[in-house]
This record gives sequence, C-alpha cells and structure tokens, in this order.
Amino acid sequence: MAKLIFVAILAMTFCSSVISQVKVSVLGDSYSTFEGWIPEGNEPWYGTGMGNDVNDVSQTWWYQLIDNNGLQLELNNSWSGATICNTGYNGEDYTPRSFLTRSGNLGENPDIIFVFGGTNDSWANSPLGDENGNDMYTVKPAAKAMLRNLKSNYPEALCLVILNTELKGDVEEAIIKACEIENVPYVKLEAIDKQFGHPSINGMKQISHQVWKQTAPLLYKKLKDK
Repeated sequence: MAKLIFVAILAMTFCSSVISQVKVSVLGDSYSTFEGWIPEGNEPWYGTGMGNDVNDVSQTWWYQLIDNNGLQLELNNSWSGATICNTGYNGEDYTPRSFLTRSGNLGENPDIIFVFGGTNDSWANSPLGDENGNDMYTVKPAAKAMLRNLKSNYPEALCLVILNTELKGDVEEAIIKACEIENVPYVKLEAIDKQFGHPSINGMKQISHQVWKQTAPLLYKKLKDK
C-alpha cells in the first residue's frame, strides 16, 4: 500500500513538473486581447477603458487558464476586430490582422494553441465562400487554410478551437467543418456572461473553466504519449 502511494505521489510530481513547462499561445480577436500583452501594432480592446468590468489582465480567460493550471504563456497574438478570413467590416481588406495571416506568428514552439475567432466574421457578415475554393477573403477556405497552417507551422502543438456563443449559424458550421476536415478539436462555449458584446469578469471565468475542462484530458494524453 505504501509503495502504491509513493508511486502515485511520484507520478503526480512528475506530471506537475512537466505541466509547468507547457507553453501556451493564443490566436484571437478582441476577446483575448489586453493592452500591453499582445504584439506591438495589434489593436487591443481590453485594458483600454471600453466600459467592460474586466480591467486587469488577471481577469482574462487565457491568463486565468494559464495561471490556474501552472502553464506558461508563449505568445498571445490577438487583435481586436480580427476576422478569420481577409474580409472585415464594410468589406474592407483585413489581411494584415486576419487569423489566417497571423497563423504563423505564435512564438517559437508552443505546446498548446488556442484559436478563438469567428465572432467578427459573424458580425462583419464576411462572405462564406466555398470550402473547396481558394478565396482567402471568404470564411470557409480561410478557416481550413488557417488550421492547416497551424498544423504545418507547429506540428507538435495541441491545437484547440474555441467557438463563441451567438455565432451566425453558417459561420459556426464553416469553422466546425474546417475542424473536422483538419482533425482539430473544438469546444463550443455555453451561456457566457457578456457586457457590450464581450465577456465580463464572470464570463471570462466561465470561458476559462469550459475550455480547460476539454483541454486537460487532451493535454494529459499528449504528455503521456510522448
């Protein structure tokens, strides 16, 4: 019995040690921004006094998820207003800030990549396009290409797509289809509290909890299989 307890403690210690070395990158839009925590030139939403009650980086979903579970932040490449495809609001060219463009700039070697987008594609009414097409100004081919880029650029990383609540049905379907084609897991958020269309303090906690609930078993499997 004592031997079993010792082995269990040893395994837990090893697991904790390995977890503390796990590096996380985020590819996101305004929901994942915070001023001073994203690359220079990217536009933040949180931390700029927009009226939402989230006013400290420690209240963001990604900071909580990383901090609460002993992980490390590799890079948060989030940009307010960003669409997955290259078409933004009013049909403008959003290529510099699109998820597709930024899918190769997530740090040196992240172990986990969280992709949290699609909200602006919904709000901006970005064109859907054809999933078998090559028009990166449309959602379907851009979503598929973005995931393919992530897998090619970071082949050892665990990628997980986060789907916001209240997405337009056809945009959500396009992202889910891309995930299925590229074999990338996704989590559909439920009942997230928001202010001004963005997660509140409580909403951030809900996101962190829901995302980690699905990430944890995938991460432990990945570590076990190494």
